[in-house]
Amino acid sequence: MTEVTKDMLIGDILDADVGTAQFFLNMGMHCLGCPSARGETLEMACQVHGVDVEELVADINAYLASK
Repeated sequence: MTEVTKDMLIGDILDADVGTAQFFLNMGMHCLGCPSARGETLEMACQVHGVDVEELVADINAYLASK
C-alpha cells in the first residue's frame, strides 16, 4: 500500500495491512468484520466516531512507513 487517504474504504486498508486494525479499535470501531464497516470510507467512520480524520490518516501513514 502506498499511502492511506481519507476517501479509502476501511476494508481496503485492513486488507492491505491487518495491523491497521489497532487504529480502528482505538477509536471505538469494534465491528471491523461487518460489511457496513468495511464499506465505509475512513472519513465516514471518523465522522461517526468523532475522530479527526486528518490526524488518523497521519497516524496510519506513519505506522505504514515504519514497517
